[in-house]
This record gives sequence, structure tokens and C-alpha cells, in this order.
Amino acid sequence: MRPWFRLDLNGLFAAFLVFLVPMLLPFARASEAPIVIGAFVGAIALPGRGAGLLRNPAVRGFALAALAYFLAAMISAMDAVAAEKSWTTALASVRLLLFGVGIMALCERAREHGVPARSLARALGVAAALPVAFWTIDALVQIVSGYSLGGTLDADRLSGIFGADDLKLGPLLSALAPLLLWPLLRRSRQLLFASYLAVLLVVLMAGARAGWVSFAVVSLAFAWRLAEGSKRKLAIWLGTGLLVAAVAGIAAYQFSPSFKVRVERTLRASEGDADFALAGRVPIFATASAMARAHPINGVGVRGFRYAYAEHAAPSDRWVDATTGIGAAHAHQLILELLTETGIIGLLIWLAGGIALFRVWRQTSNDPLACAPWVALGVLLFPLNTHLAFYSSFLGIVLGWLMALACAQSMLNPREAKDAT
Repeated sequence: MRPWFRLDLNGLFAAFLVFLVPMLLPFARASEAPIVIGAFVGAIALPGRGAGLLRNPAVRGFALAALAYFLAAMISAMDAVAAEKSWTTALASVRLLLFGVGIMALCERAREHGVPARSLARALGVAAALPVAFWTIDALVQIVSGYSLGGTLDADRLSGIFGADDLKLGPLLSALAPLLLWPLLRRSRQLLFASYLAVLLVVLMAGARAGWVSFAVVSLAFAWRLAEGSKRKLAIWLGTGLLVAAVAGIAAYQFSPSFKVRVERTLRASEGDADFALAGRVPIFATASAMARAHPINGVGVRGFRYAYAEHAAPSDRWVDATTGIGAAHAHQLILELLTETGIIGLLIWLAGGIALFRVWRQTSNDPLACAPWVALGVLLFPLNTHLAFYSSFLGIVLGWLMALACAQSMLNPREAKDAT
């Protein structure tokens, strides 16, 4: 029997919750259910186990990062332009802290019952990888047949399980790809590269340029991992990756009209038409900068961007609804969003949270299972990209889940540990 099958009910429950969150993400608010269940477990565990759990540096780092998410939102809500929305978002973020505590409390209980740390780590890794594999297979079926569990193939781009009215497949699959690829580093090279090519094809066909940037970062980290510290191997793997991406891109350009349109639109930036190349987001960035200057201390309040937008936008801004006065939903860039919605205070709080996570990462072993969620977290928050709304319910769930998974793997795979069991 393989070691990762050696689980008790606590370990199975932790792995099941880790599996359910991403698996239910495409289905509206369904992913809230496992988050709330995990938060309930965390709330029960805190009175008896809180002090003991916090002695572990991984749990402590997660708690500090989750508190940063909460505190930045709370401070921004004090004089928010949309007070009810900001306060609701801030208070709801407590569930993410409790969810992570719940997952790590279940892992600690499993350890107390004799379950090896390696078994738990593998179970969590498999649970996180399965939804990513499922999304990829579903999208490949849509490429071939035109059908997916999310519906028929949209004329604009590949939508996969998320559906044509919720085009998150590209950005999310590319960011979470390490959860699938890194555990395969110890499997056959054929399976590893077949999986890489499958994800690459889906990300390209999904047509989201944020997804292309994210997967380029994943590919760079992937080549670095395969090179194992050798500059020569790194150059070979990078060259191979560029060649494969070029061939796949040329093929997609020839056979996919929607992919061709996205590429040609992106290339318009070289002609000086940056606004067209960026899907009309230049006015959003300009308005966000003006908003940040006008509200430098604690911002306009989380989720208040759209309500403050018209006040800071140019008179002819296309994103302002003439009827409602509501503007673009969010800043589309992580740093700008934090500055506009939480101000300098929020940005500094998040910097402290990032440092706490960095310290946990530094204490994590080099095992692929332990590294995978950290790479995914880094890609999700990569600042030189466009982003989904940071304090939205959707990205909040993804971020809280990834932080909990990364810190749980660090708890089970500390760098100093000589015995993984």
C-alpha cells in the first residue's frame, strides 16, 4: 500500500476539503461551502489547540498573512465610499483565516494518531492536483469536440468548465499549474511533459494574456527546477520551452481565429496603441493612479473602486456607466488595487504579510509537493501582470486556499526535518 493512503479520518477530511475548494470554484458560490466547513473546524480547534498550533512557524506565518488580509480591509472600511460592501468583505475574510487553521488542525490531529507527515503531504498534494488535471482534460475535450462541462465552445476563446460567461480558465489554470506539474517531477518524464504540453495548449487557447504571462513565469520556474542548479541545463530547458511554446503558438495562430485575434491585438502595442492592446485598460490605470493620490492613507475601501471611479475618471471615460455612475469594477493590477482600495497603510500591512509568508517558504523543504503551492502563490501574485479583483470573493477564496495549502505543506515538510515521516 502506498504511504499516502495511510490516513485517518482527520487526514482524509483535510484532503477532501482541499480538493473540494478548487473543484467547486467554477460553480458560482459553491466553493464557499468547504471554506465555511473548514472555518467551522478551525473555530472549534482554536480554543483548545490555538496556542499549540501557533508555536509552529508555518501556522504562525499563515495566521499573520491572513490577518494582513483582514486588517487591511478593516482599516480601509473605516471611511469607505461603499461602507456596507467594505465592512461585509472585511468581516467575511475571517473565514479564510479559520479555514487555514482548520486544515492545519486536522493535519496535527492526524499526526497525533500516527499518520506520517509524508502521507499527509502526498494526500494534500494529490487533492490539490486533481481539479487542475480535471480542468485541463475538460478543456482539451472542448478543443476537440466543442463541448465542455461548462457549455459549448465560445466563439471568442476557450472557456472550459468555467463557461463562456466566466472566462477565468486561462488566468486560473496557468497560476495553479504548478500543483499539477511539480508532483509529476518524480514520475516519468513522458507523463510530465505530456501534462506540461496539455496545460500549455489550454492556456494558449483560453486567450487570456494574463494567463500567458502567468504560464511564462511557471515555465521559467519549471526550467529552473529541472536544471537543478546547472546554468547549462537551465539554458537548454529554457530554449526547449521557448521552442515548444513557439510551435504551439504558431499552430494555434493558424487553426484558431480567436487566438489569432488576441495575438494581433497584443502586437498593436508595438504600434503605439497600448490602450487597444490592453483591452481598453489604460484609462482604468490612469483613474486608479488618480484615486490613489486622492485617498493615499487607507484608500476608498475594499470593493469600493467601482463606486469611486467616476469621481476620478476623465469626462469621456468609456468605463463610466452614464445611468448608474458606476465605473470599472477593479484596478486590474495588484499594487494599484491595494493602493486605491486600502491605501499606503494597507499596502504596508500586506508587505508585512508577504514577509511572514516568505519566512515560512524559506523554512520549507525542497520536496516538489511542498514547493508546488508556493510557486502557484508566487505566480498568482506576480506583480508584472494584470489580475482579477484582489478582494473579490472568488480570488479571496483562491488566495486563502493557496496560503493554507502552502503553509500546511510547510508544516509537514520543514526544511530542517531529517525524517519526512
